[in-house]
Amino acid sequence: MAAIGQRGTVREYGGFNPQEDAAKLRKAMKGLGTDEDAISQVLAHRTAAQRQQIKLDYKTAFGRDLIGDLKSEISGNFEQVVLGLMMTPIMYDVHELKKAIKGAGTDEGCLIEILASRNNREIQQIVATYKKEFGKSLEDDISGDTSHMFQRVLVSLATGNRDEGNQVNEEQAKKDGKALYEAGEKQWGTDEVAFLSILCIRNPTHLKKVFEEYQKIAKKDIESSIKGEMSGSLENALLAVVQNIRSRPAYFAGRLYKSMKGAGTDDNTLIRVMVSRSEVDMLDIKQEFQKMYGKTLYSFIKGDCSGDYKKILLELCGGE
Repeated sequence: MAAIGQRGTVREYGGFNPQEDAAKLRKAMKGLGTDEDAISQVLAHRTAAQRQQIKLDYKTAFGRDLIGDLKSEISGNFEQVVLGLMMTPIMYDVHELKKAIKGAGTDEGCLIEILASRNNREIQQIVATYKKEFGKSLEDDISGDTSHMFQRVLVSLATGNRDEGNQVNEEQAKKDGKALYEAGEKQWGTDEVAFLSILCIRNPTHLKKVFEEYQKIAKKDIESSIKGEMSGSLENALLAVVQNIRSRPAYFAGRLYKSMKGAGTDDNTLIRVMVSRSEVDMLDIKQEFQKMYGKTLYSFIKGDCSGDYKKILLELCGGE
């Protein structure tokens, strides 16, 4: 995997001057009206670490809390993007998970997306931070809010304990492929535990080989079998795991496409993916998006969103 920042659209701002940025933000919010463009120009072009520094310098220079000021000046989806950008990446994931769990109905898509796409270190930091922030463990919250096999998949992913090596054991890959076939396609009913124990434990390089072996035996890809054998949240969770193993950028391109296609926009997903991937792999996501859907991500956002919300997302998208 490329190091953080190499494939993102948001890079460290050269000649970064946090005091100057703090002053620009204060000016944008002082007096009557708010200069949203100025806010976007600063925040969408600084890294998460640089924004933390701006937050500190803002307090030092003006004796005011930047987050409090932003909340009182802006609103709606634009505010959601800006507040997301102002958190560290781990804290943002933690707050998104909490938001997905609390209240009526669970945003299962959010739980799946975060837990299936972050690496072990990130998951472990998320778990520790969640506990510190909310005084309750993420696992307990997940267990209180979900059930059955879906719950078990999430709890497994939340251990952040997948093998992250890149050894491929050819013999084992054949066995795993066969085990998955026998757990699903070959029998009446599905042995879901077999899917969990292979898909959530093995390393990605090995699993790609397992998927090849599976295809040979089953004469169809593993995704088709999961769709045929399972349904609902469990199906979505295992598909997300498989897609992240195959290509994380393609997985996120799919999330973005689904959030915008058809009537209405799933703003929560759109915002979360744009904010959380802007510094990681947005360049790859854009490439995959164009390849998969024949249109640019930029044009999709432009056609789907409006106002300051649209402008800041386009900044994060980083041009056509």
